[in-house]
Amino acid sequence: MTLTKELKKKKQPKQGMLANVMKQFDAAADMVDLNPNIKKILAVTNNELIIHFPVRMDNGDVEIFKGYRVQHNNALGPYKGGLRYHPTIDIDSVKALAMWMTWKTSLAGLPYGGAKGGIQIDPKKYSNAELERITRRFTYALGENIGPEHDIPAPDVNTNAQTMAWIADTYMSTKAPSERSKNQHVVTGKPIGSGGLEGRDRATGYGVFLTIKYWAKNKNVSLKDKTFIVQGFGNVGYWAAHFLEQEGAKMVGVQDAFGSIGNAKGIPVETLFEYTKNNQGSVEGFPKSMSIVKDDFFTLDCDICIPAALGNQITKENAPHIKAFLIAEGANGPTTVEAEKILLDRGVTIIPDILCNSGGVIGSYFEWLQNRNGELWELDEILVKIDKKIKEVFNKVLNTSESKHIDMRSAAYFLAIERIEKAYVQRGIFP
Repeated sequence: MTLTKELKKKKQPKQGMLANVMKQFDAAADMVDLNPNIKKILAVTNNELIIHFPVRMDNGDVEIFKGYRVQHNNALGPYKGGLRYHPTIDIDSVKALAMWMTWKTSLAGLPYGGAKGGIQIDPKKYSNAELERITRRFTYALGENIGPEHDIPAPDVNTNAQTMAWIADTYMSTKAPSERSKNQHVVTGKPIGSGGLEGRDRATGYGVFLTIKYWAKNKNVSLKDKTFIVQGFGNVGYWAAHFLEQEGAKMVGVQDAFGSIGNAKGIPVETLFEYTKNNQGSVEGFPKSMSIVKDDFFTLDCDICIPAALGNQITKENAPHIKAFLIAEGANGPTTVEAEKILLDRGVTIIPDILCNSGGVIGSYFEWLQNRNGELWELDEILVKIDKKIKEVFNKVLNTSESKHIDMRSAAYFLAIERIEKAYVQRGIFP
């Protein structure tokens, strides 16, 4: 039985990401026939931290910020997951994202568990100096709740390599001088000069592209002249579009937090990227395009749709109007369970987030290893490593999907949860 069929039994009112991920988990647990005791463990988080901390602003005033870190499960290894800075972040959304990270790291075969966190903040309202103080104060408040062998944060929405450098420096400064160099891998996604990985900036988007490429190859579909739209033109959306264009595909629509644009004849990826650099990061007003009404974006004519922004963007309201035959989930949880049922019934293929955007955490793993072992890898070598890992995981999901006659999300969850269950069965539960 597929996740979708299981979910039909559980009609609930429209809810947020946590309700979404719990529905997916419950359906997957039933499908896998998960041990009831292990299901109890995986249905809840291990630790939930909410921190209120003061920071002095540039004008001398003090503001109080709310930060989160949720550690869902560490049966397979240290907690791993990003930190996002966004005004909509709350404890429920962080719990959902942490749970998705557990499934993602398990599916990828990494020695990690799942965590997530962030600060309830609109970073555009603060100066760079204020963001540095906010980040460092948050890191200090987290204390030993993070650590290179315990919980390893990474960039996420509105955070970047600079954010990670501040975190690493703050965390290492709390250690004895002789121990500081041993804690560089407390975060991943750092700048190259501070122990970062070559190509980490493109790892997630590259992984999105690779899953599309391997799906197309399996279905004997050429990507040349195929059209695609991208929601979110940050690191994930841009790099996915960059690699797709290199394969001959054509971007015909882009949406970000500021506006939506379209051009059936194609929007040059690099030209748009350069434009955003001089337009406060926004695609709005790009001259070689027309403005699109926000709610009409997903109705654009295209072959491939890449939601690479926030969660719950594809809903039961817009799913019937999506024209793409393939949806590649660059974001975490962009498709609600109700929307997924509609899309699958229409014959639309969905490459699920825990597979599609796993290139980021795979890249993070390689950075963590590089720091841990005192090694340096070159870009070409890293991209080959990510490609090899993504191909291996993609083939496992596709083979499971076909052999069990289930959709790709069901197959991905089946493999992820099965691996965690095996770890608990083999180790037992203390005491």
